[in-house]
Amino acid sequence: MGITSATRHKPSGKAATTAQPHLPQGTGRQRAATQGTDLQRERILQAAAQLFAAQGYANTTMAQIVRALGVTKPFVYYYFRDKQEIFETLSWRPAVDCFTALDFAAGDPRRASEKVLEGIERLIRATIAHHPCAFFPYREPQVYRPEYIAAQKKLAHHFYDLLCPLLEEARRDGDLDFTETKITALAACSLPGFLYSWYRPNGRLSPDEVVAELAKLASRVIGLRSPD
Repeated sequence: MGITSATRHKPSGKAATTAQPHLPQGTGRQRAATQGTDLQRERILQAAAQLFAAQGYANTTMAQIVRALGVTKPFVYYYFRDKQEIFETLSWRPAVDCFTALDFAAGDPRRASEKVLEGIERLIRATIAHHPCAFFPYREPQVYRPEYIAAQKKLAHHFYDLLCPLLEEARRDGDLDFTETKITALAACSLPGFLYSWYRPNGRLSPDEVVAELAKLASRVIGLRSPD
């Protein structure tokens, strides 16, 4: 999600992180989650995501979400406090996956440059995998509550607190060539941030091809040296 910003599922192979905050939110009347209630929540989220993507937050109403589901308003309010909570929940999922992209297992013996490259590729892949919800913060940043923004920033700081030392270690190893660490980190990770303005799931390139192209560009931004 570029340099700005609920699921707890992360890409495979990553270790758990204690830095991940919980999504700050109110709640509907639901008190205990079950497999059945989780399925109903997902049903609501999927319907809402389509409407938000097609017509924006302001132009989407709870009544429209209810009609798309073919249910009553109390059904939706059982699971979510309001429209904003639905929107923030949809946005939180990609935020978690993107900003835990560098949470490798403790003691991972690989070179720092390998971790940097894999982490940036994971960030790009998660952004695309969570289309269109990953793009909501770029399109409508004014929607989120201060509590949500603070939690998202905490996740982002966690990501960059891991990335910057890895970049510097890789530079000391002679694998990367750059000058300003923070600027380099922000520039490389801003590449997927621009996806919201041009990416189309059914475009000329497949999602995997888009990931490969952006990862290649990111490797140039961080000054990846060619092996001798």
